[in-house]
Amino acid sequence: MDRSLPVAAVVAVVLMCCSRICGAERLGARECEDLGFTGLALCSDCNALSEFVKDQELVDDCRKCCTEDSDDSISKEYMTGAYWLLQLTFSGAIIEVCMRKLVFYPEVVGFLEEDKDDFPYVEARYSYGSPPKLIMLDDKGEHKETIRIDNWKREHIRQFLKEKVKPVKSDS
Repeated sequence: MDRSLPVAAVVAVVLMCCSRICGAERLGARECEDLGFTGLALCSDCNALSEFVKDQELVDDCRKCCTEDSDDSISKEYMTGAYWLLQLTFSGAIIEVCMRKLVFYPEVVGFLEEDKDDFPYVEARYSYGSPPKLIMLDDKGEHKETIRIDNWKREHIRQFLKEKVKPVKSDS
């Protein structure tokens, strides 16, 4: 009598139940990219994000897209992912978005219409098909980092720009 099939089925059911009970819901790469998590690879990055952005839903989404840290990756954490981004400042930024898609991003629209003038070092760029993103610039105006902001609230955009963009003062 071959019992391997029923045992395999029981193991599969137990693993599915355990992953749901343990809250180990994981999303695929495409789903994570759609949520704006393209550079957050380690779960420790999500912990760093939670210190910067006080939005539990955003942090929970991050945790659905991260991979657990190993001993080797913990030592590399300071050179990668969100921790690196949180320690870095930029000289300027471009908010790039498709004008046709703006209707789906009221928080980005609110920032562009009501807050952008408070940030003279931030340029708005409309590019067909582009999801909302911040293109972070160095002191030479060159692209250094791209950050998707699809799910960011207006106040998160403001806070991020206030803390992370420090324009270089010209010696004129």
